[in-house]
Amino acid sequence: MNRLPLEGTQVIELGHIVAGPTAGLILADLGADVIKIEDPSRGGDQSRHNPAGLATFYFLNRNKRSFALNLKETKGKELFLKFAATSDVILDNYSPGVLERLGVDYDTVSKINPRIIQCSISGFLSGPYAHRPALDEVVQMMGGIAYMTGLPDQPLRIGASVTDISVATYGVIGILCALLQRNQTGRGQRLTSGLFETVVFWVGQHMANFAFTGEPSVPMPVRKMGTRFRWGIFDLFRAADGKQVFIGVTSNRHWEKFCEAFEQAELAAHPGLQNNEARTRARDWLLPRVQEIVGRYDSKKLMNKLENAQVPHAPVNTPADLYEDPYLNEHKSRLLPVNTGRKTVWLPALPLESGEFEFSVRRQPPRLGEHTREILQELGVCDADIEELAKEKIVVLAN
Repeated sequence: MNRLPLEGTQVIELGHIVAGPTAGLILADLGADVIKIEDPSRGGDQSRHNPAGLATFYFLNRNKRSFALNLKETKGKELFLKFAATSDVILDNYSPGVLERLGVDYDTVSKINPRIIQCSISGFLSGPYAHRPALDEVVQMMGGIAYMTGLPDQPLRIGASVTDISVATYGVIGILCALLQRNQTGRGQRLTSGLFETVVFWVGQHMANFAFTGEPSVPMPVRKMGTRFRWGIFDLFRAADGKQVFIGVTSNRHWEKFCEAFEQAELAAHPGLQNNEARTRARDWLLPRVQEIVGRYDSKKLMNKLENAQVPHAPVNTPADLYEDPYLNEHKSRLLPVNTGRKTVWLPALPLESGEFEFSVRRQPPRLGEHTREILQELGVCDADIEELAKEKIVVLAN
């Protein structure tokens, strides 16, 4: 396969927990040399020493190098600026104002490296909310997605760190655009990707519906599943073994194939079921009939029949079930091996496929300061000075 598209691009990641490391992971998997600068006085990325977050650290930090550097010290700041002078991108998800207080903000760095691109992942974009701290839960509540996910009086956070992951992805889109633009202008730029604005973008469909109709949005659990897009059959059904299977009949061809697969000539010919609008009107009696039909089969046989008929369907999986998914197991490029020190685990690759390159684990998630000496040597710092910096606790050298 060819070289990865971002080989030769150097990225400084000032990231912790989810959002910043996710953006760094995407860039690293695409071939960038991502140097994760970690504060040794705090034990590095917070997820390293949080029992609940350690698995997250291993998921989001493959293909990176760790540089344990104390930016609060003058010598640490000087080393950072020397490093930034030859880098392409600085990525952070620090609280607003932190980089300015440390003296490593965009205005400072761009004076010594006009080509630098800095992307900050923040709670909010510029404006009256810009100073506020934010969390995934905060913006999900504020942006309306928690209301749409839960019951009317019980807003519910989505069951993954989707806001942090998505805001990072939008930030990477901005970085890639800035790299392309820099090829034309020779100049870098400052970017900000906002958590709150990410959620607002997600609920754009609901906002548009309200703007057009004046009807307030109804949370998803309150309305019947198929009424979201007014499909006749767009629901969960229970198989004979008790497992739930989603079935979505969204075209006349799907309906014809469904009836053929389950030998339902009478339903196929029914004059009140000849198009989706008619099937939608018939939901009250049609859905129980479909449940009766599919409930005769265990989930495996049911899904085999739906697969052969090319009718959209899916099992209701848990995250653990994905390790048993035959597709994910057959295509090992979908899950990548990550060494946690105690064992090797298989974790998701980027959801992207190319005919020109493929993803792999080139570097395992680093120990704190694992590459500090290597990076300092690349900066031209001699061994004696490296040892002195370690003695002064400006840097940490991994054992």
